[in-house]
Amino acid sequence: MTATSAPNLLSSVVNQVLAIKPLWNFAKGRARHMMVTRAETIGVPWRERVQALQSRRTEVGLSTAENEELSPLWQTDLEAVQNPYLIYPDYYTTSFHAYDEGNLGWRPAMEVEVAAQAVHAKIWPEAGAAGDDRLRQSYHDVLIAQLPQAPEAIVDIGCGVGMSTEAFQTTFPQAHLTGVDLSPYFLAVAQYRQQERQAAGEISSTATPIAWHHAAGEATGLLAASYDLVSICLVFHELPQSAAKAILQEARRLLRPGGHLAIMDMNPRSEAIQKLPPFVFTLLKSTEPYLDEYFSLDMAAAFEAAGFERPTVTFNSPRHRTFIGQAI
Repeated sequence: MTATSAPNLLSSVVNQVLAIKPLWNFAKGRARHMMVTRAETIGVPWRERVQALQSRRTEVGLSTAENEELSPLWQTDLEAVQNPYLIYPDYYTTSFHAYDEGNLGWRPAMEVEVAAQAVHAKIWPEAGAAGDDRLRQSYHDVLIAQLPQAPEAIVDIGCGVGMSTEAFQTTFPQAHLTGVDLSPYFLAVAQYRQQERQAAGEISSTATPIAWHHAAGEATGLLAASYDLVSICLVFHELPQSAAKAILQEARRLLRPGGHLAIMDMNPRSEAIQKLPPFVFTLLKSTEPYLDEYFSLDMAAAFEAAGFERPTVTFNSPRHRTFIGQAI
């Protein structure tokens, strides 16, 4: 049985398996083990990078000690970006990516970068650890080709630790960038990554600094009609449909007349995803609680319902697609 031959039956069977708590815990643990192993096999220094972040060292490879002490500077950074009055939506306070704390903790925040490199390493077999950078570049290639002009103000919803926002800073260095995320831990790491990149000379001296904003994507609190582009990169597969549709409405509110919304995420109809072996599909679903809702979402119809023209869709990788719609 594959996801192609019987998607509904396979998904139903997997859901029944994952409803059994010990099996769900086993699947989560197995998924995490496979990801760490894959990362280190292709040369991604998973443990070293995480330990360097924990202690705020500037180089990796200096220590492999387990449970390295967390630098007190992180608490300061967390308090600087966190909105203490924010109420987290129920869908967000659940387990994501094999972390019981979901996205609300230091471990998931410090492992996002290496996890992305591991997950995207096999999109193009020859790319290896550079697969993540190539995926983000493929998204930006679509934007450059389809947007009528370079955006001056961009909101990156679900920015995580800033990898997607940093890519915009490279592609559109003159744009005013705002990265929005629900996890203050992710935003604290994003802010620190900017300091690392600045120190390494990876940010253009003319680039506008990124503003980090702790808020829900469906209620950002940002000014209406103030942005040329709203981007949502690799986020929608982590949302229930109710939240996804609410975020589309918020994106429409944020955009100026004629502005654009761009969404890049997994393509459920791609051969790579349709033919996932049942065991791998089970591991994937154990870490992505809303995958069924994402796979069944009619994205084009959702764009139109939120006040956009029917979006274009471009397949920017063997398993990803990009939707771009203009605000009506």
